Amino acid sequence: MKSFVNLNGRPMEMLQKGGGGTSILIMSGMGCSFEEWFNVTEVLCKAHTVILFHRPGLGASELGTEPRTTAAAAQDAKDLLEMLEVTQPVVLIGHSYGGLCAQHFSKLYPQQVKGLLLVDSTSDNLEKLDELPDLAEDASDDKWLEECGKFAALDESELKKMIRPMLSENQKKLPRPIQQRLIEFQQKPNLYKTMKSEVENWRADANTIKRLGSHPGIPLIVIGRDKKYAVEQGIEEGWPEAELIAQEHLWHELILEQTALSENSELVFAEGAGHMVHLDRPELIIAMAQKLTQMP
Repeated sequence: MKSFVNLNGRPMEMLQKGGGGTSILIMSGMGCSFEEWFNVTEVLCKAHTVILFHRPGLGASELGTEPRTTAAAAQDAKDLLEMLEVTQPVVLIGHSYGGLCAQHFSKLYPQQVKGLLLVDSTSDNLEKLDELPDLAEDASDDKWLEECGKFAALDESELKKMIRPMLSENQKKLPRPIQQRLIEFQQKPNLYKTMKSEVENWRADANTIKRLGSHPGIPLIVIGRDKKYAVEQGIEEGWPEAELIAQEHLWHELILEQTALSENSELVFAEGAGHMVHLDRPELIIAMAQKLTQMP
């Protein structure tokens, strides 16, 4: 059931589905709505309690004045679990930037994590991506920050005239009310304020996370995208093949590195899936999450 909680003096939008079993907490990617996880959560909630939340500034969660960092996201997740009276360790799922937040949470609060599932997660060595040329002239962090700043300065009515989101083929398969909410999610100025702050801070966040060490005792499953599929997908969208191959090769290496975060890790590549694994291969995420819930 979607609802609001008052977290640290401001409303936060959250979704809790199911009841009983091991609790599963999902941390979504940068600029992504938890609504995208419908196909995954509809299955997992049959045997487990599934919890998702929109970080401040996303969806209807109120944006505060403090910087948006992975440490702040980890603290919000901890406070939310306490408010919901979740006392047993959770299976923690993090996608993309949400995976970086999940890594931070699991290092700060390892006793609260039964298992960690990283889904094509941002790496704490993300600075290595700076070694590659941008696929497009406007794809650099500086250009992205400039664009986010421009959108953030508009009011919602102006933004709706400028941004008309196109849903992916997989998003179009979701229930129509969710499709509409996904469109509206992209048309709120606070989304761009939040993303701007997250990008401004993620390199410093990554260095902080690295200094916290590994997760030696936590069961870890790392899921990476299918690099061949991702290259083919990029070519279809008009990106240069040589640069796509170089990018996917480095991303593949960064995913491999994440298995070293725990002595008890497993690596899975999601055949036929791009970055949005939860939309391309929901059954794989379901299987891996269930596997972690069954671990002692």
